[in-house]
Amino acid sequence: MQPRLGFYGGRRVDQIPSTPIRAGTDSISPASSVCNLGIYLDSNISTTTHVSKTVSSGFAALRQIRSVKRSVTRPVLLSLVQSLVLTRLDYGNATLAALSGRLTTQLQSVPHAAARLIYSKRKYEHITPLLRKLLWLSVPERIQFKLAVLVFRRLRGTAPPYLADQLQPVAALESRKRLRSSASARLDIPRVRRTTIGDRAFCVAGPRVWNSLSSSTQSAQLLLVFRRLLKCELFHRCYVLC
Repeated sequence: MQPRLGFYGGRRVDQIPSTPIRAGTDSISPASSVCNLGIYLDSNISTTTHVSKTVSSGFAALRQIRSVKRSVTRPVLLSLVQSLVLTRLDYGNATLAALSGRLTTQLQSVPHAAARLIYSKRKYEHITPLLRKLLWLSVPERIQFKLAVLVFRRLRGTAPPYLADQLQPVAALESRKRLRSSASARLDIPRVRRTTIGDRAFCVAGPRVWNSLSSSTQSAQLLLVFRRLLKCELFHRCYVLC
């Protein structure tokens, strides 16, 4: 059973018992957040805890890397940052669709600090040239990249089975067959009652990202080719169009 897109958990937190619940001989205490497969879920279905944990672990890894910085070359330093820091940002980041500006800024502080560490720059120096030189996408584009890859795999039949019914091509909708959009590779974006949670659902966030891509990127047949075209397109949006 899938949750309703318009449901907003924060308005029902007060209905959750605050005292321990007895289950046989065990006592279960309510928690404000839980961790499942490395993803933290808050009781109000927000991503605040997950972002906070990710930022904290990212800076902890940077502190460890900084301690050996003088003993390694820059290529090695870059490899350490990519494997120990950036992977933390990318893990499960498809769940961070429609992230608020405040939380996005918190996450973006990690690659900013990493870029300054690699090039030995001070805290208040301009960061965009460094990120462009490293070919790093910003946090919003990294999230879009993951969502777009999931959509591509779903359309090519290589995504997990539970995503099979999450996407609907516009061409398959009876009410849209006579429209010009039916001849494109666009996906239907379902309506949601409330955007707080609904915009974060894969069936909404995925098609929204996919529909924003160019037709040349959408028409790629191989995942490797698609990832390359997608990276180029998102990088262009991030640093050329800004």
